[in-house]
Amino acid sequence: MMKQIPFKGACVAIVTPFDETGINFAELGRMIDDQIENHTDAICITGTTGEAATMNDAEHKAAIKFTVEHVAGRVPVIAGTGSNDTTYSIELSRYAESVGVSALLLVTPYYNKCTQAGLVAHYTKIVDSVNIPAILYNVPGRTGVDIKPETYAKLCKHPRIVATKEANGDLSSILKTRKLCGDELAIYSGNDDQTVPILSLGGKGVISVMSNVAPHDTHLICQNYFDGKTDEASRMQIDYCDLIDALFCEVNPIPVKVAMRLMGWNVGELRLPLCEPEPKHLEQIKTALKAHGLLKEEI
Repeated sequence: MMKQIPFKGACVAIVTPFDETGINFAELGRMIDDQIENHTDAICITGTTGEAATMNDAEHKAAIKFTVEHVAGRVPVIAGTGSNDTTYSIELSRYAESVGVSALLLVTPYYNKCTQAGLVAHYTKIVDSVNIPAILYNVPGRTGVDIKPETYAKLCKHPRIVATKEANGDLSSILKTRKLCGDELAIYSGNDDQTVPILSLGGKGVISVMSNVAPHDTHLICQNYFDGKTDEASRMQIDYCDLIDALFCEVNPIPVKVAMRLMGWNVGELRLPLCEPEPKHLEQIKTALKAHGLLKEEI
């Protein structure tokens, strides 16, 4: 029997707007409303794109609580509560559950570089400590750890491990995971350029950077696929190749935060060690936004 999943379609990995006092909650609220008006299927707060790595504990919790309260049940809210410290991840996950998130997003432990057995122990201890679903997040390019298909096959036996956000870029590995886990583990694309390929392997959607700047069309790529309009979904995937390339011309979330600023959103500065993009990349971002009608005037 298939496990119930937190969402189907496109979930925005939402940018966190900052100001001189910390998080700009007024702007975050406007961004959330715009996402929902443009048919985003879920909101993921305090992820990589939200610069959670540079938030202090109070900010991290405040961002989660505000998002749940502002969304007010309109769409599911997923909270990034992963850490390379299992105990801290449990604390943050319990907090997120207490304020009403729909699910947790748990990145693989970074820097420690644990074994596959360590991954099983880490994730099992976290999900045993809560009563809400968890989405694993496999992004070895950032963490140095890759969840192997055989490890997924063990983890998916847990009733609260319902899905993974796959950003390892290896479709052959994802195919093997699908074979080993079947309906016990839903797969979301963690790379905007692989949304349709992963949907074609039975994926359930994408946790998306592009959705910050093009929420309606990111939703439509998934919805068209689900509605049987696979040619249209593929056409849109290909059409947005230039924008996706621009949004990843430097490490995420540098380009997307700059793109949102160019679109008029008051997202504020990037937090160090992230910094402004090189001039050639700024031009690439502007060109892609213009090509898709997202940059209304020269800035």
